[in-house]
Amino acid sequence: MKFPGRRKIKHYFPVNTHNRFDMESTVFGQASTYVCGIDQNLVDITARVDDSVLRDFDLDKGASQWLDDDQANRLYHFLSEQQLIEDQFAGGTIGNALHNYSILADDRSVQFGVMSKNIQVGDYSYRYLCNTSSKVDLTCLQPVDGALGRCFALITDDGERTFGISPGHMNQLGPEFINETIIAQSSALVLSAYTLGDDSLPIYQATVKAAELAKKHDVPVVLTLGTRGLVSAIRDRLLDFLAQYVTIAAMNEEEAEALTGEQDPLLASRRVLDWVDMVLLTAGAEGLYLSGYTEQAQARKTDNPIRSGSISDFNQFEFSRPLRRRDCRQAIQVYSHISPYLGGPKNIKNTNGAGDGALAAVIHDMAANHYHRQVLPTSGKHNLPWITYSSFAQVCKYANRVSFEVLAQSSPRLSRGLPEREMSLEDSYWEQ
Repeated sequence: MKFPGRRKIKHYFPVNTHNRFDMESTVFGQASTYVCGIDQNLVDITARVDDSVLRDFDLDKGASQWLDDDQANRLYHFLSEQQLIEDQFAGGTIGNALHNYSILADDRSVQFGVMSKNIQVGDYSYRYLCNTSSKVDLTCLQPVDGALGRCFALITDDGERTFGISPGHMNQLGPEFINETIIAQSSALVLSAYTLGDDSLPIYQATVKAAELAKKHDVPVVLTLGTRGLVSAIRDRLLDFLAQYVTIAAMNEEEAEALTGEQDPLLASRRVLDWVDMVLLTAGAEGLYLSGYTEQAQARKTDNPIRSGSISDFNQFEFSRPLRRRDCRQAIQVYSHISPYLGGPKNIKNTNGAGDGALAAVIHDMAANHYHRQVLPTSGKHNLPWITYSSFAQVCKYANRVSFEVLAQSSPRLSRGLPEREMSLEDSYWEQ
């Protein structure tokens, strides 16, 4: 697996007199590592229109509104016939995260969701497949008679954007299409709160089944929170799900406030750690925070300047690696923060997907840890069941760098991996 950064062999596979391995008997190079996830598969469709089109299809200008299947089909047929469509691009928060993971890791991921049975060259389903990395395994998708989810962004001459959202069959994923073997052998299961929004939908039951299987097989569950409005609407249900199944929760500052009532990212992170083991919180221009637990006896002090905020000296142990709270004899909370890489891109073309990019970096580090544990289980890197290969600080840096790449382009999906980076100071620890 390609791992972020330029890592010397002695760092990546530390070997000492107590940690030798037989090159002939090891499974090096043969270990299978992947992550899996569930998404509401949808396509973002952008078109330039005049005001008469909005009137003809009864759309409120500048608003975001739901479209029924018939209205969405008529609109799509009209835009296609008049050649008004500028772009059709795969969307969905988990789809974005899995695609970016596969680009970064140059390795397999598995996606659960739905896909139209009948696909024509050039239509939205075809575009979804074209915009998804070939490393993303789509063979577990459930075939459906009808459309995927579609999000229309109609841009008028004055620059105003009008949105029309049609769910199509994206919520029809049934629990029978969740493969237990796939989940049991994965490095992580990645979910979104969007699929928990309505407990009457099949995709809700599929999500709960997947989470139960992950818990059964001790696979880490990662959950993104969706939007502030969604979190507020299903807060009680979300809290139960977090406490029962989730290892890592990912959110932005607005979603964190809706969940915890805390405006300060550090205080919100501390509150979320009551329910989960690790928190990724993106805070826009402020950067991102990563927090969690580690074993007090294994805690490593940072070489970076000590920082204080609503929590004093909050980053003092950011060179530690994260553990689940249950795996700590004496757990302590660890916080790390990083400002936007290079102050952020000079020109931000699209803020959509920056959080999904950061999440892809986190799950890549988790998968790298899982891979290394299979390849070299006697390594000193696995004296405890760590969640990630790298420390809080290093994962922060990696997530920050990926977010920068997403913000600097016009799409939430990466088209290439990152350039090589030098090791951080903390990596020298793993020589020992």
